[in-house]
Amino acid sequence: MLDAHIQAQLVSYLQRIRQPVELVASLDASGDAEQMRTLLEQIAALDQRVTARFDGTAARRPSFRVTRAGADMGIEFAAIPMGHEFTSLVLALLHAGGHPPKVTPEVVEQIGALAADGDELVFETWMSLSCQNCPDVVQALNLMAALNPRVRHVAIDGALFQGEVEARQIMAVPAVFLNGKPFASGRMELGEILARLDTGAAARDAARLGAKDAFDMLVVGGGPAGAAAAIYAARKGIRTGLVAERMGGQTLDTLAIENYVSVLQTQGPRFAAALEAHVRAYDVDVMSGQRVAALVPAAAPGGEIGVRLENGATLRARSVVLAPGARWRKVGVPGEAEYANKGVAYCPHCDGPLFKGKRVAVIGGGNSGVEAAIDLAGVVRHVTVIEFLPQLKADAVLVSKLKSLANVTVHVNARTTEISGDGQRVDGLVFEDRASGVSQRIELAGVFVQIGLVPHTAFLEGTLELNRHGEIVVDARGATSVRGVYAAGDATTVPFKQIVIAAGEGAKAALAAFDHLIRAPAPVAGVAAGEAVTAA
Repeated sequence: MLDAHIQAQLVSYLQRIRQPVELVASLDASGDAEQMRTLLEQIAALDQRVTARFDGTAARRPSFRVTRAGADMGIEFAAIPMGHEFTSLVLALLHAGGHPPKVTPEVVEQIGALAADGDELVFETWMSLSCQNCPDVVQALNLMAALNPRVRHVAIDGALFQGEVEARQIMAVPAVFLNGKPFASGRMELGEILARLDTGAAARDAARLGAKDAFDMLVVGGGPAGAAAAIYAARKGIRTGLVAERMGGQTLDTLAIENYVSVLQTQGPRFAAALEAHVRAYDVDVMSGQRVAALVPAAAPGGEIGVRLENGATLRARSVVLAPGARWRKVGVPGEAEYANKGVAYCPHCDGPLFKGKRVAVIGGGNSGVEAAIDLAGVVRHVTVIEFLPQLKADAVLVSKLKSLANVTVHVNARTTEISGDGQRVDGLVFEDRASGVSQRIELAGVFVQIGLVPHTAFLEGTLELNRHGEIVVDARGATSVRGVYAAGDATTVPFKQIVIAAGEGAKAALAAFDHLIRAPAPVAGVAAGEAVTAA
């Protein structure tokens, strides 16, 4: 299963193992079990400190545990972890083998304190191998299991255990269960998971962040625009901070990137990891896993701008670059909210395998919608594309490919009016022909919404100028209507929402903000955001 190139890479990684590792498989007579046996035997043959056994007693088969020899470590894969999850397997091997994780000592201590009362935390993550959102969750929970013997985790490939998917009514991945009950769904980083389990973590985090000294430049957002801004600011030698909910932004939800200059082809999560590595190569205080609640303009020239976080902490800065990005736009019809993650999905690459052999619809005829339909057509029984305009908006090459597929039906000039369900999951979609006014219902199991993006700017309403689409109004230098605050990326009025444009705009905004700093009045000691300066 592993070609020579991957084996050579794996050999170099396994050299970091400090303690012997065991792969303990529980197999059956299926073809998937034979593939799992082959994979484990190949890995064990690469390093003498890794051994493979096939005498496991797990009820879910095929599956295998990754454990330190002589220990009972709770890392398990009910999957053949290739594709996006191969990195999860490699990290599990390293952490089981004693290689230190890339987390702070405080995080290690926090993980070790979980379930101190002795009750185990048993996690199950339902994922798909084509999901780029799943590895973050799988890797975080595996790390927790490696560091705390009271934490156990099994990563389950939904396509491999379709019956369990149906029984649990799982319609989107990643879906995490804790001790048999739903815990969370969607992409989560380690900090988010720990915050859910450790109720005192938010208060401690807020106190730590609120105590930070003021930044010369604070960047809000971790996508291409925010990363570029932070890099350009740090290269000026000024005190730079970056606060973001997640590093990588929308690129984490992008399968393939083929139009970033000098990069012929890459995948979104890989690109996001490269962005973060580039930012961390400089002296940037990265504060990820944080949501911004409000911007507080300076009360007077020389005063500090405040960025208030949802946890209650306020970060202070002499200048701010806003790069909050955007989120998926919703259709806004009955049934969409009710059946979110129960048949209504926004990531075809992540959730498509869960609908294998079923009928689905894609709402949207732009590039993202047509690409989603093409991708899904190779997995599901039938795809129906619903486009509001009289013709598809996607590039001609994509439309041509779509029309060549026998299991795709396209309805243009069609308005989606309802997503229906049986109370548990989606069972259909209703659309209206805009020319005739005639409504039609389609029976299906899933609806993938691909109709564009909405800027993440709700926290800025009433603070600075937004246009009617909610975009931040900027001038040619990236300046907003608030002195000392600049903006870049998909949340601004700059046209053409592309990665390369966002990165360039982020660099420009940082340079403009730096120019503002060197021309601004000297900082007024003790004057924070929202405070007035009283004349002597």
